[in-house]
Amino acid sequence: MKTIDLRSDTVTAPGPAMRAAMCDAAVGDDVYGEDPTVNRLQQTLAESLGFEAGLFFSSGTQSNLAALISHCQRGDEYIVGQEAHTYRYEGGGAAVLGSIQPQPLANQPDGSLEPADIEATIKPDDIHFARTRLIALENTIGGKVLPLAYTAEVAALAKRRGLGLHLDGARMFNAAVKLGVTGREVCAGFDSVSVCLSKGLGAPVGSVLCGSRDLIQRATRWRKMLGGGMRQAGVLAAAGLYALEHHVERLADDHANAAALAAGLGEIDGLRVEPVQTNIVYVHVPAQRCAALQAHLKQRGIVAGIGPRTRLVTHLDVSAKEVAEVITACKDFFRNLQ
Repeated sequence: MKTIDLRSDTVTAPGPAMRAAMCDAAVGDDVYGEDPTVNRLQQTLAESLGFEAGLFFSSGTQSNLAALISHCQRGDEYIVGQEAHTYRYEGGGAAVLGSIQPQPLANQPDGSLEPADIEATIKPDDIHFARTRLIALENTIGGKVLPLAYTAEVAALAKRRGLGLHLDGARMFNAAVKLGVTGREVCAGFDSVSVCLSKGLGAPVGSVLCGSRDLIQRATRWRKMLGGGMRQAGVLAAAGLYALEHHVERLADDHANAAALAAGLGEIDGLRVEPVQTNIVYVHVPAQRCAALQAHLKQRGIVAGIGPRTRLVTHLDVSAKEVAEVITACKDFFRNLQ
C-alpha cells in the first residue's frame, strides 16, 4: 500500500525524469564557481525573477540566514512577522549567528503585516536603539497569498524609509500560480528573495537566493562561513532546473487538490476547516480525537501530523484519487464514533 504523506510538500521524491537529469548533469567545483549546472540554475532563476544574480544553497533556512546577514550588520534590526519562518522556525539563527535583532510584529489574519505597524516600529537614529535596516515578508505564509498591491505598498514604504526588503519566497511560485502572474511580478520591489526548490517544485534539496550582484557577493562569503559551500553540486542543481521547467504550472493541481480536500473534510461534523488558497489546509480537530484519528489514518496508509490545528499539505506525490481516499478515511472515522 502506497503511503499518502500530507505532512508537508517537502516529502516529495524526484521522479524518473528528474533523476535522469541529475544523472546527466555536467559538474564542476562550485566553491570555485566552476559548476556549469549550478551557474545555469542561478542565472536562470535570477534573470526570470528580475534580479542581477543568484546563489544556490542547500536549504531555505541557510539561504534566508545568509540574506539577513548580508542585508544587516551586528546590532542591526529586521522587522518580521510573528508567524514568519525566518523568525519562528529557523532556530533563531539571525540573532544567534548574525547578531541581528528581530523585531516581530503580529501577522494580520491574511498573513500580512500592517504597513502602519511597520512604520511605527522603525527605530529613530539614536544610540539607544538597534538600527532598523530590513523588512522581511513571506509569500505564501501559512498557505496565504500576499496581494501584489500590498507588497507594492510595503516596497514603497521600505524605499521611502531607506530600508532593505527581503522575501522568504519558499512557496513564491504557489503565490504566482494562485494570482495568475509571473514569479517576476510576485518579486517586484524586493531587494532579495529566497526560493525553495524542494517543496512544491519537487526537487530533493536546495534553495536559491536572488538579489543584486553586491548582495550575492556578500552572501557567497557568508555561505562559505556557514559551511554551505558545495563542490560538484550540479547533480542537485539539475533537479532544480528540471523543477523550474516542468513543475511550476502544475502547482495548480496541488491547489485544486487542497480545495477538494478542504471541501470534503468540511462536510464532517466535528471538524472546522479554514479557508484554503493554495496547497495548505488547516483543520481544527477536537483535542480528544487527535491521537485516535492519527492512528486510524496510519492504518489506512495516510501520514499526517494530527493536532488541534492540523496542517495538511498537498503536493505532486498526492493525486486527486488519493485526496478522495483521505476524505473517505476521515469520514469513516467520525461515522464510527456515532
